[in-house]
Amino acid sequence: MSLASFLPLLKIQTALTDAGAWAKDMARQSFAVEEKGPEDFVTAIDRTLDRQLAEQFQAWFPQDGVITEENAASIQNMSEGFSRLWLIDPLDGTEDFINRRPDYSIMVGLLQQEQPIAGWILRPESGQLFYGGNDWGLFTAHGTEAAQPLVPSVTSGPTASYCPMLLGDRDQRQYGTAIQTAIPEAQFYTLGSFGLKVLEVIQGRAGLYLYLNGRVKLWDTVGPLALAKCAGLVCCDLQGNPLQFSLDALNPETLAHQQSIVIGWPHYVEALLPRLQTAIATHPESLYETAAS
Repeated sequence: MSLASFLPLLKIQTALTDAGAWAKDMARQSFAVEEKGPEDFVTAIDRTLDRQLAEQFQAWFPQDGVITEENAASIQNMSEGFSRLWLIDPLDGTEDFINRRPDYSIMVGLLQQEQPIAGWILRPESGQLFYGGNDWGLFTAHGTEAAQPLVPSVTSGPTASYCPMLLGDRDQRQYGTAIQTAIPEAQFYTLGSFGLKVLEVIQGRAGLYLYLNGRVKLWDTVGPLALAKCAGLVCCDLQGNPLQFSLDALNPETLAHQQSIVIGWPHYVEALLPRLQTAIATHPESLYETAAS
């Protein structure tokens, strides 16, 4: 049975589009902000969307588990034996949302037998939705318009003058100098949302996205990595091992990934991974020292 055959696609598109329109409107108003942890913020908007989307997906898929970022109790569903788990991030890139920057998103991912098989990423500021999954393909839609196929765009390079890479602000501060020394042709840039960074690679604006700081959680990764795999990207850790999504590969209390994350076009990963390994190996600090502290 095709993945798409059991999904209420129009309902999901409408729900995410409505959520995004509301988030966009609320971004221009005042709202409460709290700090959950060091450089980890939550707003009243996150919490409202979290509750609404969780209720909708649980109603559509009563036999599945639902895990959301702002409902800590829902993490328990990871160990309840569900064959399918829905992971919901109501606002990915909350700092961008707080600071009225456009690079935040709403994300949903479907995990089946510990593998990402489908994902949705909505960019509220443009109203554009990206979605797809296994045996199904990639699509994009604007608002409630009919979806159109999304054709991945392979990035040219890497060459001595063209080597675009995504590296987040925290990782640039900690590892940027070492990576630039090992790969002097690398051109770093970043966006707020993990999902939007992955879309940059799928759409050919970067060859590789490297994530090292150990803060990213399962609801950040399942949707984007389902799209990345569907697009033909390599998804591995810094040692070239496949990314793992089972509970024993995550922090059981937070569902943070214990692996470094590399997402890129095969020719970029083949060319750059050995040099990235060298750069990080020479760095004096542990990859996840920041996350553990």
